[in-house]
Amino acid sequence: MGAFHAYDIRGVYNVDFDKDTAYKVGYFLPELLSADKVLVGRDARVSSPEIHEYLLKGITAAGADVYDIGLSTTPMVYFGTANYGFKASVQITASHNPAEYNGLKVSRENALPVGLDTGLGQIKEWIENGRECTPAAVPGQVHQMDIKADYLAFLLKYKGDWSGLKIAMDVSNGMASLFVRDIFGDAPAYIYEEMDGSFPNHEPNPLVQKNVEALKTLVARTKADIGIIFDGDADRVMFVDENSRFISPDLMIAVLGHYFFEERGEKGYVHQDIRSSKAVGEYLAPMGGVMNTWRVGRAYAALKLREIDGVFGGELAGHYYFRDFFYSDSGLLAAILILNVVAKMKAQGVSLSQLIARIEKYQNSGEINFRVEDKKGAMDAVRDYFMSTEKSTAYMDFDGYRVEFPDWWFNIRPSNTEPYLRFLCEANSKELLDEKVAKVREILTKQFGAE
Repeated sequence: MGAFHAYDIRGVYNVDFDKDTAYKVGYFLPELLSADKVLVGRDARVSSPEIHEYLLKGITAAGADVYDIGLSTTPMVYFGTANYGFKASVQITASHNPAEYNGLKVSRENALPVGLDTGLGQIKEWIENGRECTPAAVPGQVHQMDIKADYLAFLLKYKGDWSGLKIAMDVSNGMASLFVRDIFGDAPAYIYEEMDGSFPNHEPNPLVQKNVEALKTLVARTKADIGIIFDGDADRVMFVDENSRFISPDLMIAVLGHYFFEERGEKGYVHQDIRSSKAVGEYLAPMGGVMNTWRVGRAYAALKLREIDGVFGGELAGHYYFRDFFYSDSGLLAAILILNVVAKMKAQGVSLSQLIARIEKYQNSGEINFRVEDKKGAMDAVRDYFMSTEKSTAYMDFDGYRVEFPDWWFNIRPSNTEPYLRFLCEANSKELLDEKVAKVREILTKQFGAE
């Protein structure tokens, strides 16, 4: 059952899980969430039709009805769940993973995420213990449901005037293709717009820089003001400036402040994950933004944003969450709001790179991955070394460790989805940054045999 992770069910299809798993998840889900009807969507991966078939068989065998919305983005499922009052939903997708992967993202009422410790662990236990899947006396029915028009209408409410912008967009052959023309029109320069679950052009993960190269080239060729790239299921979005420089996604949290705090006049909490740059909070504070830092991943972020009634939030991985969107994430909504800000800035003579330069104050290592067996021991060793040699100004231990010092900080955390220890740090100078990264490499390689 290696497909059950902190945030969702995901793995190589027919290796980590199979149609039997999909059936059993479907069967147990109505009981888990006390639901007599389940909303289901799917992406265009090659394995999605089979998973879809067996998931629906499981749900209906349990006596619950299925409302099938067909091909969809993951945020469209969130919208459908909350907007129409479903107590349970599933999106069949492996998000940004390569084509051989697939998975299930489960939500409860109000589009609240169901992770390993909020329900998926119970299903995993039932499956592992061989609990019987006895068909109900009266099976559930499958209903076709079309929510595309409603979701599109919701998104278009936020669309501003982009007539002065040149836009380049990489759709990654993913699910954003359902909506991009309807939202952004024919003016942008598009690449890889065709929906294709084999991802023939590049893997649908914009965090891997080789996957962004085609967009960077397109931005340069078309002299675009901004480049936009979506992941496979359109819950994430990332950006490239007019100079074809990839923008760290956490910095775009600060950009969104111009829309919510300046244009709309709101004030309040902004969510960020434990890896986010200190520059984000420093930039938003004068606008009325109060930063709340929490664990990485939608299973935690969406719940936390709702708990604190935050205005919006974001993560280093390119998720952006909005109170307006049931405290959930939408790559398309984030792209719309970012374009609104960039268009207004351009009208004032400020380019995207100039705006980012106002925000980005520090040197940042980006996430560095180390393959380490003893993750806990390695994390503790790094923390203990620096806290014994320098006086810290802040300490967080809810997702690995984030330790802050007067002129630098670091986060070290185990990956929830891959066999890595992830390290990131930020410093006031390049020299200091390089010094700290080198020290961490030394500790992890010499003491723990890190690769």
